[in-house]
Amino acid sequence: MRQAVIVATARTPMGRYGGQLKDVRPDDLAAVVLKEACERAHVKPAEVEDVIIGCANGAGEDNRNVARMALLLAGFPVEVPGQTVNRLCGSGMQAAIAAAREIQTGSADIVIAGGVESMTRAPWVMPKPDGAFPRGPQTAYDTALGWRLVNPKMAELYGTLQMGETAERVAQKYEVSREDQDAFALRSHQRAIAAQSSGRLAEEIVPVIVPQRKGEPVRITDDEGPRADTTLEALARLKPAFAENGSVTAGNSSPLNDGATALVLMSESKARERKLQPLARFVAAAPAGVHPDYMGIGPVPSSMKALDKAATARRRRPLRPLANRHEAGKLVSR
Repeated sequence: MRQAVIVATARTPMGRYGGQLKDVRPDDLAAVVLKEACERAHVKPAEVEDVIIGCANGAGEDNRNVARMALLLAGFPVEVPGQTVNRLCGSGMQAAIAAAREIQTGSADIVIAGGVESMTRAPWVMPKPDGAFPRGPQTAYDTALGWRLVNPKMAELYGTLQMGETAERVAQKYEVSREDQDAFALRSHQRAIAAQSSGRLAEEIVPVIVPQRKGEPVRITDDEGPRADTTLEALARLKPAFAENGSVTAGNSSPLNDGATALVLMSESKARERKLQPLARFVAAAPAGVHPDYMGIGPVPSSMKALDKAATARRRRPLRPLANRHEAGKLVSR
C-alpha cells in the first residue's frame, strides 16, 4: 500500500458565534483555504484529483455539497470533483482519512481535504406540513447545534440528550471534577494566547477579508476564541450550563465557531518527485461507536483501534483526541 503524506496546510482564523466571521458564507470560507493550500503546496488547481470537505451542518449555505461549491468559487477547473462528508465533530478528520485512503489505494496522487462550518449562519428549518394550510403552531429548529426533526423511535430507544448533557454524563461516570475541567480550559486559553503572541499561529492562518456595509473591508487574522484575561477564579464563578448541579459551563466548553481548514495530501512518491518536504504522514485511523449518552468518550476507543492498526505500543503514545467539544471528554481521553 502506498504512503500518503501531508505537504501543506491552511486555515482561516476561527470566529466565535456571531463574531468576526458572521457575515462570511461557509462556501466562501472554504474557497479561501482551498486556494491558499494549493499555493503553499505549489500545486495547480487543475492537478488536484479530488476535494473532500467535512461539514456537519449542510442545511443552509453549505448547499448540500459545500466541497464542490467552494472549489468552483476558488477558481478550480470544473473538471475537479468535490465531495462533502459528515461525521459530525469528526467531519474534517473523516475528510482527511478519505483523502489519505484515495492515495493509499492508488486512486489519486494529489487530494485536498478539509473542513468548514459556519455555525453563526446555520439556518432555522421547519418540517413540511402533511397537507396544505396546516392549522396550529409550527416548530422551527435552529440547525446550529443539536437535534432537529428527531425520529420518535430514536427518542424512545436512546433519548435525545444535548451535547452538553452528554458531557455531564461523562464527567459523572469518570469522576472528572469541575476544578479539573476549569484548569484544563485555562491551560488551553493560555497556550493559545502564547501561540498567538509568538506568531506561531500566524504561519498556518490565511487572513479573511470581510466587506463592511460602511468603510473599508476588515482583514481578519487572529482566532477570536482564546482569551488572555481568563482566570481560574473567573471560570469558577460561571454557573453550570446544562444541569442544575453540573460541572460543565460556558467557560470549560468549546464555543460555537465559524471557520475553515484545508490539507494538501500527496503520495510520498509524488511529494519526492516535486521535492516537497512532508509535514506529516498518514499512518492509521479508526472510528468507534459508543452509547449516545456518552458520546464524548468516543476518542478513547477510536484511538485504541487506530493505535492497534498502527502497531504502536499504547504506553509509548499518549492518547490525544482531535475532536471533542467539552473538557470532561478531553480529560478522560488523555
